[in-house]
Amino acid sequence: MKINKIIAAFGNMNQIMEGVKNKVFKKQDIEDIADIRWMQCVACPALDETGKHCAMPKTQPCCADCGCSLGLKLRALSSSCPKGKWQAITSAEGDRAIKEQITNSKVEKALNKKNK
Repeated sequence: MKINKIIAAFGNMNQIMEGVKNKVFKKQDIEDIADIRWMQCVACPALDETGKHCAMPKTQPCCADCGCSLGLKLRALSSSCPKGKWQAITSAEGDRAIKEQITNSKVEKALNKKNK
């Protein structure tokens, strides 16, 4: 039922936003991962190219199993396939920790440069 998929999407808002960010601000390593994941999806019977099972209309191709738009889900590194065909590379918390560490490192470098 679509309403269940829509409700589940609200619980995955961090992953959805991660997918949106990575789709808009493309990075080659993430695109490479998305391509590898896509090859698994193409061979999967749950691939919905018509949009009949998408949680949100007009977001196909999507996964008929979870209703997620594959254009976003494939690029969310904290996301995994509901059928177990590919796993999350990092958790949402791990992704935030990595970004925070990078930000802190950049700030520290800038401060060190300024103090020299």
